[in-house]
Amino acid sequence: MKARVSILFYAKKAKTNKEGLVPIYTRITISGKRIELSTNRFVKLSQWSKEGNCMKGNSISASNINKYLDVLRLQIIGVQMELINEKVPITAESLKHKLLGTEVEKRMLIPIFEDHNNKIKALVGREYSSGTFERYQTSLKHTREFLKWKYKSSDIEIKEIDHVFITEYDFWLRSVRKCANNTAVKYIKNFKKIILLCIANGWLDKDPFVSYKAKLNQVERPYLSEIEIKAIYNKNFDSERLTQVRDIFLFCCYTGLAYADVKNLTRSNINIGIDGDKWLFTHRQKTKTATRVPILPLAEELIIKYENDPQCINNNILLPVLSNQKMNSYLKEIADVCNITKNLTFHTARHTFATTITLSNGVPIESVSKMLGHTDIKTTQHYAKILDKKVSDDMLLLRSKLKSIEFD
Repeated sequence: MKARVSILFYAKKAKTNKEGLVPIYTRITISGKRIELSTNRFVKLSQWSKEGNCMKGNSISASNINKYLDVLRLQIIGVQMELINEKVPITAESLKHKLLGTEVEKRMLIPIFEDHNNKIKALVGREYSSGTFERYQTSLKHTREFLKWKYKSSDIEIKEIDHVFITEYDFWLRSVRKCANNTAVKYIKNFKKIILLCIANGWLDKDPFVSYKAKLNQVERPYLSEIEIKAIYNKNFDSERLTQVRDIFLFCCYTGLAYADVKNLTRSNINIGIDGDKWLFTHRQKTKTATRVPILPLAEELIIKYENDPQCINNNILLPVLSNQKMNSYLKEIADVCNITKNLTFHTARHTFATTITLSNGVPIESVSKMLGHTDIKTTQHYAKILDKKVSDDMLLLRSKLKSIEFD
């Protein structure tokens, strides 16, 4: 898009000197952004024409100043043409440096990326999770490796990042790093945040992502059936740790809470809901959205089981949740013992709540979405797509209704 440049001369009354003279300034506006520079010329305020952007009258002084301003205007236009010929983006910053003969400050990608990550790190636990920080650190690491692979360099000026850079980065992630589609798209998305930050700060005047398109593939999210839930519930484990992990996993199957959210639960999160029964009132750590979930019988059974647990009492927590890594490790053991062939992770509990526990039992998708703390119902709709049993039940109901219709 061609930059729009406008030039205005004006008398700056706020800087009137001791002799009662005001300096003449030039204001250059480029695509809504402006710079102001002194012309080093002074006039009496009464001698300045605001409408004409020039000095009034035909005196020698007025003629000299007005000629100087005309030359200055032509000089600015000339600098604009030089930037066009040099294929340098015309910005307030580039025009100012060209006029003054100073070097434009080069902004390098890696320091900007590092500064962004340091700010994320400082807000871990308040606005971001440690996982978010780690993902951006990995993205930074990949960016560094790509720069060495493609450009044999440890850094690059942000103005050199274009569509080719983005597509080559995408190719590198998929080929050299051997990332799957969704993984590659997520890394590119993290990188795009840095580019948007540069644009917002006025360091870039165009978005290199404009013509880039990448789409996440739908992933089949595993969930447990009623039979599998019962198998886990009824299994007696020799290990106390396996029993503990099983209980917390089942608790999340019946509440839909993610790992970070169940880990932060305290007894203060239990409140009386609109129906007079016990509910969990909390906020999702990931999206900060409010979540209110009625406590189903099995979930309440597990709350009661651990209400006198020393770890829960000493740490003022509702359930004795281990680290996510340990939970997932123990869940693989539980799956083996219970003859479950699915890849069981802690997040499987959340998927199970959405499918087997709620949607399969006729809970409206709007209610499920609200309990899961989804900010977009499209996220919840993905669960509804995979429920063949729900489709079957709905069609059986339709068949029974159609049978009662009499045809002449």
